[in-house]
Amino acid sequence: MGYIAFLLGVFIAIISGLFYAAQVLDSSMQGFVALVLVVLGLVVGLLNLLDKDATPFLLAVIAIEIAGSSAGGIARIDVVGPALGAIVNYIGVFVFPAAVIVALKIIWDMSKI
Repeated sequence: MGYIAFLLGVFIAIISGLFYAAQVLDSSMQGFVALVLVVLGLVVGLLNLLDKDATPFLLAVIAIEIAGSSAGGIARIDVVGPALGAIVNYIGVFVFPAAVIVALKIIWDMSKI
């Protein structure tokens, strides 16, 4: 289930980023897409990661979040820039809740020592 949620989340993030760049998504639809991505991110965080994968996953999330925060510069590139920026931002919306769940799992495990 977690693997399917991950693939679905990435797919929705990419498609939504393309639709956002094409100005097809209105603000209410953007909110709905964000909600779906957050729920899928929670599912991924709860079901998909083993303890050995937690640190690399969190490092990858940090990289995605940094890329998302600097995606404004890429939006200046004609044609593909806005789409790439929106895709990275939607992927950030998707992985953030998963990262919170994984981080809480790590903190929980550390507190049991």
